[in-house]
Amino acid sequence: MAAEPPNSTKVSSQEPAPQPPAILLDVSRLISRVGLGPLTGIDRVEAAWLEHLQGRPHSLIARIARRQLLLDPPAGAELLRWLAEPQSVPPPTSLIARLRRARSARARAEEALAARAVATGTGRGLGLRRTLARAMPQGGTWLALGHANLAPGPWAALGGLRRVVMIHDTIPLDHPQFTRPDQVEAFERRLIAALGGADLVLTVSQATRADVLRWADALGLRRPQVVAAPIGTTLAAPTEVPADIPLDRPLFLALGTIEPRKNHAVLLEAWARLAQRMPAGQVPRLVIAGRRGWLNADVFARLDALPPGGPVIERADLTDGEIAALMERAHALLMPSRAEGFGLPLTEAAGRGVPVLAAPGPAAREVLGGAAQWLGPDDAAAWAAAIGDIARAPLARRKPLAIRGWSDHFSTVEALLATTGT
Repeated sequence: MAAEPPNSTKVSSQEPAPQPPAILLDVSRLISRVGLGPLTGIDRVEAAWLEHLQGRPHSLIARIARRQLLLDPPAGAELLRWLAEPQSVPPPTSLIARLRRARSARARAEEALAARAVATGTGRGLGLRRTLARAMPQGGTWLALGHANLAPGPWAALGGLRRVVMIHDTIPLDHPQFTRPDQVEAFERRLIAALGGADLVLTVSQATRADVLRWADALGLRRPQVVAAPIGTTLAAPTEVPADIPLDRPLFLALGTIEPRKNHAVLLEAWARLAQRMPAGQVPRLVIAGRRGWLNADVFARLDALPPGGPVIERADLTDGEIAALMERAHALLMPSRAEGFGLPLTEAAGRGVPVLAAPGPAAREVLGGAAQWLGPDDAAAWAAAIGDIARAPLARRKPLAIRGWSDHFSTVEALLATTGT
């Protein structure tokens, strides 16, 4: 056996694995969602990370109004509870809050968190740097997942912390016609801040990674390290289908905010065509599950004109368990969206073996591959034909798609955090 070289050091196989770096998680977006019902896709990513960090070294930061708040870990546990149970948010204590703002769950949550903040700084983080350095003496990573606290963000407070930002999509720049005008400029500022200041930019798909790099070049910005870290999918346990949603005929499901990009218009047109060619009692049911969004007056007018008891049902308040129960009974998920960064409903359906009809965007194709029937987003006749064919057949299931869990996503990101900036 060869002798060991002088001064060599044996590494014991019993040495503990290195601890993941401490994280400063930005929860600005989650706070803004308290009391607004089921979480959307971006919200779910931030919430998943907050749950993941419970019991591990971390701190929290959030922008509320024009202040940055540094929060301790127990504040995160409270925030998760308030998201699930908005009625549990404590009542306001200040007279001004009681009179003016704190009637909503969000406003009460903001006041409660401000009262328990470890430290408070300006909108750009001034005044937090020393406190943050004491809270994270070994350094760590600022993890901003929600697009909400980038421009201006807490950059001045971060010191030597690594700066890791997630970009979910570039839809406001790619499709400004689907976005509120003020949000196009706001998103551009956030993207410029992220690309200019981040050590690492995460994306939710390879398609979004390509979009981020394309916009970095178009805006004349530096290219930081940009890595796709596909997010996880949780298949919620089903509860009960709400009693006011009849199950007397084939049922189809559309999930997501009712906004132009989601293209509910083509589904309403498809149902109008089905109603013209089928007896009234045989037209399949469509459940549109999602809150009303913006720039969609024509679709809102059509929804408002729907007859009571008709085949199309709009619901904004379904829980994850109720949606899972509808998924179990749905003949297909319908997603004619014109653009997505990832598209969680796609994996939520395909992971259960529910057939999916979808428009063939780059992210959707990346996420589902061959596990969908692809239809043009403007071809209402094709949608009506495909829906009619499925409705006439018995309820069927495909082989469930192998989907990524959150543990896969966390492992990918934590491996990157262990090396980024070192």
